[in-house]
Formats: sequence, structure tokens, C-alpha cells
Amino acid sequence: MHRLPLAVAVALGIAFLGTAQAQQSPPQQFVIGFLGLETDPRYDEERVYARIQLRPQGDVAAGAALAIEESQTVGNVIRIDFELESYRGADVADLEAKAKEWRDQRAVHFVIVDLPGSDVEAFAAATASEDIVVFNATAPDDRLRGEACRRHVFHAAASHAMQADAMIQYLISRKWSRLLVLQGPLPEDTLVANALAKSAARFGAKIVETKPFLLSNDPRRRDQNNVALMTAGGRDHDVVFVVDTDGEFGRYVPYQVNRPRPVVGTTGLVSTGWHWSFERHGAPQLNSRFERATGRRMVGQDWATWVSVKAIVQAVVRARSVEFEAVRDKLTDERLRIDGFKGPALTFRTWNHQLRQPILLATQNAVLDRAPIEGFLHQTNTLDTLGDDQPDSNCRF
Repeated sequence: MHRLPLAVAVALGIAFLGTAQAQQSPPQQFVIGFLGLETDPRYDEERVYARIQLRPQGDVAAGAALAIEESQTVGNVIRIDFELESYRGADVADLEAKAKEWRDQRAVHFVIVDLPGSDVEAFAAATASEDIVVFNATAPDDRLRGEACRRHVFHAAASHAMQADAMIQYLISRKWSRLLVLQGPLPEDTLVANALAKSAARFGAKIVETKPFLLSNDPRRRDQNNVALMTAGGRDHDVVFVVDTDGEFGRYVPYQVNRPRPVVGTTGLVSTGWHWSFERHGAPQLNSRFERATGRRMVGQDWATWVSVKAIVQAVVRARSVEFEAVRDKLTDERLRIDGFKGPALTFRTWNHQLRQPILLATQNAVLDRAPIEGFLHQTNTLDTLGDDQPDSNCRF
């Protein structure tokens, strides 16, 4: 278990409670909620005949549970018992009712949600005036950080824009600036492709051609389902960028392209919020703790629920209070620093409440680099080279 140095823990306890007498009082409870759907289409166990797993499996609430366990170290010093209350409901209305019930009966004001983007938007609208702060842990939709942003919603998950910017920065640093894009038919594929196009324009990469693909064995559609044909002819390119959020088509692209080109995007080299093979900044210890607790490897969604709890706990410590308003206000304080085990201290952007964070560039079993890539600069914080910067944001609280 991760432990604070004794001197630091004692200092935090004194600052929080003020007097030795207060330290002897019964511990206060601080409960954090976790909400998700009973049936979430993103986590369907879609497996092909070879039983190849296409999506990460496992309850992402495990990341939050681990963070609660780790937070008991500081909780014991400041006399607060941090708890996690979890619930998976039938729909957004069910989750809204549960959130209000928790608030009224257990003073739960901070809720982590594991929901698709459209449901995050609906839940945010339903709780906008309810003294509830929402942490979006798994929806990368740029819309939630833009025109559909809400003052009471914070985003621990990296956005599509952040992931696209990380990949484009890496490609530009390698002087691989010409992209052939293979794009799938799903609405989520369109969101990723839109973020990619915006990022390419921002950093000077060029999409030489976009070719739609189909999951089909129809020989009449070979120009849309045969990788070798799709990547032959046309304009030359430096990389093949696959946009396939489902994952079924993309797994066949590496080593099937017509020209010898790297494959990146949603397969091959990917940009991700977390990876089990990251070997710096305490990441191996976090990965080991998670694997011991769950029997599986930590993925980006798990890390986002973990860091959501860490952010809330840090806000409690810095606010020196468990009162809702005091803790909420600390979350947007630029002096609040969160250790995400990815290097630099993490903070929330004041203009759209997105968590600033590095993005990892990883293959199946190795992290090759970490964005922001060296050489990409910003006037105040290089992490703001990933995703919408304040002048570009259309979020209006």
C-alpha cells in the first residue's frame, strides 16, 4: 500500500484538524458515489470465433475502490473514513434518482460516472441544480468539454482531442506527416475522425485521403473490406491511421498494408490515458497493486476512476473540510495538485474542467513515448498542447 512519509502525514493531520483534541474525535465519513449502467453497450463481451477479446473487460469501479483503499492512509491521520458507494442502474433516470437519494440520505455530493457520452450529457442536465459534482471517467466525447459542458462536471477521461493531439505530435516528431485514414462506419468513429482532422490542421500534418471500410465478406465490396486494396494506389503516405473503435477490422490492418508503413490510431500504436507497461513515476507499483486486487491489468478507464477518487480526496485535504462547497471550490483551484503517477502534477482546466494529463503512446506491450512530445511548447503549461486550449474552447459555463 502506498504510504505518506510520517512527517508529511502528521503535518497534514495538524493542518486539517487544528488541535490535538479534535484528533481524538470520532472519524467523519466522506462517501463518494460510483454510478454506471447494468447493460452498457461499450462493455458487451463481443468475441469472434477465435475468442479474441476486442474490448477491455472488468468493472472499472475497481480503480475507484483501489484509490479508496489507498486514501485510508491519509484518512487515518485526518480522522476521515473515505468510502465508496456503487450502483448500476437500468437507465439515466434510475441513476439520477439514486444520486439524489445518496445526497439526501448519506450526504454524497461527489459522484463518478461510467457512462457513454450521450448518457453523461443527460445525467449532467438532470443534476445541474442538485448540489452534485459529477466526474466523467469513461466518455471521451469532445462535445462534453465544448458546447455541452456543465459547470458541475469534471472530466478525468482524456478527450478524443487530447488523444488525437498526442498521436499527431508523435508523428510530427518522427517526420511522418502524411496520413492515410481508414475510417469505420460507427458514430464513435466519426467523433475520432473529426478530432483527428482538427489535430492534423493544428500541428501541420496532412490527411492525404480518407477511405471508409466495411465489415463484410462480399467480394463486390473488396475496395472497402480488403486492406491491401484499400492501401494500394492513390497518394503516397507515411502512416496508415486506423479509426475503428469497435476493433474488429483494425486488428487485421498491421502487416496487411500494401506499402511498408506504420499502422497507428485505434490499433498498432495507440494513444491512451494509461497502459500496464508504463515503467516510470510509480506506475509499476500502481499497476501491481491493481493487478493483485483484481487479477487483471489496469486500463485507461480504471486509471480514470482511480484518479477521480484521488482528486476528490486531495480536494478534501486542501479544503480542510468535508463540506460540499469547500471541497467543490478546491477542485478548480489551480494550486490543487494531483499525483497521477504519469509525471507532472495534474490539475483541472478552469475553462472546461478537463483534467490536464500526459497521454501515453503505446503498442500492445510497451509504452514508446509520452505526450506532450518534447518540442511542443505552450506559453503557460505544455499539457495544454493536448486538447482544446482556452482560446479554442467553446465551453461557456
